[in-house]
Amino acid sequence: MSEVGRPGQLRDFPGRGLVITLLRAVHLVGVVGLGAAVVGMRPAAESVGYVAALMGAGIAMAGLERWSYPAYFSQLNGLTVLLKVVLLAGAGMLAGFDAALFWAVLVGSVLVAHAPRGVRHRKLF
Repeated sequence: MSEVGRPGQLRDFPGRGLVITLLRAVHLVGVVGLGAAVVGMRPAAESVGYVAALMGAGIAMAGLERWSYPAYFSQLNGLTVLLKVVLLAGAGMLAGFDAALFWAVLVGSVLVAHAPRGVRHRKLF
C-alpha cells in the first residue's frame, strides 16, 4: 500500500463530502454576489461580504483538497485554483477588478472543473 502523499493516495474523514458541498455552496453565493456587483446590479461597497465568502470558502476547499491529496497543487486543477487566488487578490489590491477579469476567471474555472478527469488531474510537475 502506498503512503499518504504518493499518487493516488487520499486522506479522508467521515463527512468530507458534506463539508466540500457546503463550502462549494458558500463559494457560489460569493461568486453570484460579486457577479452582481461586477455587472452593476449592486454597489461594489456592498460586495465585501460576498468577496469574503468567495475567497474564504475557495481557500478552505483548496486547503482541504491539498490535505486530502498532497499532490493537488502539482495538478492542473490545483494550479488553476492558485492562479484564481492570485488574480482575484491582485485585482482587489489594485482596485482594478472589472467584468472582463471576472468572466475570464469564471469561464476558466468552469472549463477546468468540468474537464475530463484525466485533464484536470494531470500532473504538471
